[in-house]
Amino acid sequence: MKHVVYTRIPRIDPALIDRARAIRVADLHEALGAVLGRQCLMAPAMRPVWHGARICGLAVTCYNYPGDNLMLHAAVRCAQAGDVIVATNGGSAQGALWGDMVTFYARLKGLGGAVVDGAVRDTADVAAMGYPVFSTAISVSHPEKRGPGSANVPVVVAGVTVNPGDLILADEDGVLAIPPQHLEGAIARAEARAAMEAGFRQKLTAGATMFDLLALGPAMDAAGIEEIDGTWRDAPDSGGH
Repeated sequence: MKHVVYTRIPRIDPALIDRARAIRVADLHEALGAVLGRQCLMAPAMRPVWHGARICGLAVTCYNYPGDNLMLHAAVRCAQAGDVIVATNGGSAQGALWGDMVTFYARLKGLGGAVVDGAVRDTADVAAMGYPVFSTAISVSHPEKRGPGSANVPVVVAGVTVNPGDLILADEDGVLAIPPQHLEGAIARAEARAAMEAGFRQKLTAGATMFDLLALGPAMDAAGIEEIDGTWRDAPDSGGH
C-alpha cells in the first residue's frame, strides 16, 4: 500500500452546501432513496460529542494507523475553511485521534467539524468550545505520531465509503456522506419533503389524521390486515370468555 497525502480535494458549488446546511439529516436521508440513503448513512455508533452539534461541509479524509494520529494532523494542515475532517483508524479506541488542542486549532482555521471513526478525548473542552465533533468512541488513550497512513484518499468510516470532497452532513440523528453527483437532486427532494411536511402540520392542526395523510389504507389491504370494530376479547378464539 502506498502511503500518500493529497493536498487538494474536489470542490462543489458553495451554494449547494448552503442549501444543504438548512436541511435535517433525516430529510436528506429520505431524499436519497431507500438504497443510496442506507449506503450514505454511517452506523449509529457515530454520535456527537455534545448535544446540538451539527456539521455541514466537504470531507477531508485520513486513514491513521491504529494508535497513531499523524495523518489526522496532515489532513488538518490541508483543510480549508468550512471543510470537515473525516478520520479513521479502522474504528479502534487505541490512541485518541482527536482532542482539545486540535479542536482549538481547527476553530482558528475555520474548519467545519470532525467525524472520527475511533476515539476522541478532552470532550468537556471540545463541548465548551462549541466545536462540532462526532465519534464512535471516547478514550484518553495516548496517540503516537509516527504513521504510516494516508490523507485525502477514499476511506471507510463507520461502515460508509467516504471520498475526499463528499458532503458530510451530521446532526443528532446521524451522519451522512453524500457523493457530489447525488447532492443536488437529494437537496431538491429534501426541500420538497420539508415543504410537504409543513403542509401536513397545518392539516393535522385542522383535524386530519396521520393515517389518512399518509394514505395507509391501501398498505393495510395489501398486507392482508383485517380491521375489526371491537376488542380482542370479542374474537371467538381469544380465550377472553
